[in-house]
Amino acid sequence: MAEPGPQRVLVLNAGSSSLKYRVLDVASGTASVQGQVERVTDVHQALATVHDRIASAGVGEADLIAVGHRVVHGGARLVRPTLVDDDVLAEIENATRLAPLHNPPALAGIRSARAEYPHLPQVAVFDTAFFANLPAAAATYALDAEASARAGIRRYGAHGISHEYVAGEAARLLDRDPAELDQIVLHLGSGASAAAIRGGRPVDTSMGFTPLEGLVMATRGGDLDPGILLHLLRHGGLDVDGLEELLHHRSGLAGLAGHPDFRDLLAALDAGDERARAAYDVYVHRLRKYVGAYLAVLGGADVLTFTGGVGQWAPRLRADSLAGLQPLGIEIDPERNTADQPGPRRISAAGSAVTVLVVPTDEELSIARQTLAVLG
Repeated sequence: MAEPGPQRVLVLNAGSSSLKYRVLDVASGTASVQGQVERVTDVHQALATVHDRIASAGVGEADLIAVGHRVVHGGARLVRPTLVDDDVLAEIENATRLAPLHNPPALAGIRSARAEYPHLPQVAVFDTAFFANLPAAAATYALDAEASARAGIRRYGAHGISHEYVAGEAARLLDRDPAELDQIVLHLGSGASAAAIRGGRPVDTSMGFTPLEGLVMATRGGDLDPGILLHLLRHGGLDVDGLEELLHHRSGLAGLAGHPDFRDLLAALDAGDERARAAYDVYVHRLRKYVGAYLAVLGGADVLTFTGGVGQWAPRLRADSLAGLQPLGIEIDPERNTADQPGPRRISAAGSAVTVLVVPTDEELSIARQTLAVLG
C-alpha cells in the first residue's frame, strides 16, 4: 500500500501590520513555502503578492488540503476552530466591531483564499477561543449586569493561539506536564498581551472586550481611564470616529514617540530622543505591573516566557522589565539573555525560583494543526 502524501495546509496570518503565510506539512511541521509582508498598508495588494509568491513556488490548489486563517475576534459564538461558510463569514464580520483593526484583514484573507482556491475548505482559528472559558471573576467587568448582558460585554482576550502554543512549548522545553505548571506568557509584538495560565488553562489575560486593553502596543495605548474618553468626546473636539482612530492608530508607541516599530524606538532611544525614552519607560512600567499582578493571581509562577517579535529579539527590554524582581523569585542571567540564539532557551539565572524562557511563537503551525483537526 502506498504511503499517504503530505497533508499540506496554507496558513494565512493577517495581523494589524503584517501578513504571514506558510505552506506547512502538518505532520512534520516543515514549510515548503513561507514568507511575510511587513508594514502592510494595503491588505488586498499584500494578499495578491502572497498568492503570486505561492504560485511562483509551484504550489496550487491540488497541492493543498485546506487553508487555515488566524482571526483575532470570534465574539461570543465562535469559540473553537470552525469551517468557514457564508454564515461564519457573516459572524466574523459582525465581530469586526470588537476588533476593527484586526478582523478586516482576516476577512480579506478568507475572501481572497476562497476566490483563489474555490474547492478547498477554509478554516478560521480564533485568537479569542483560548480565553472563552476564563473564570467569571476575570472575564466580568464591574458594569451594570443587565447592560453588559444585552451588549455582550465581557473580557474576550486575544493572542490566544500564541499563548496556548507557547505555554505548551515551554512545558515541553522543561520536560514538564503543562497541568503541573503555573505560567506567565508575555506576547510582545506590534500587539502585546500577557496571560496567566494555571495547569494549561488561562485564568487571566490583559486584553479585554477588544484588543485595546492591557499593555502598551505599537499604536494602541492599552489600559486607559474611561473618563478620558468621555472628556475627549465632550471637550477634546473628537467624535466617535475620531476617538476610534486615536485609540487604534495614534496611541501607544506611535502616539508617545512617533515610532510604532520597536526597532525604530530603540534606535531613537540610543540616539538620545527624549520622547523615545519616555515611551520606553511607560512600556516597561506597564509590563512590570502585569508581571506583578499575575504573580499575585497565580500565587507565584513556575515559568515566565517571552515571545513575539519584540519579546524574542529585544534583550534590553527583557532585562529592564524584570530588573530588581529577585525578591519575587525572578532573576535573569545577563549572558544567557543577550546570547544570539534563535530557538527556545532559558535565560534565567541558576538560582532563579521562576524559570524565565524565550520561546518563539509559531501561530502558523498551531493554526495548521487545528485546521487539520477540524477536517477530522
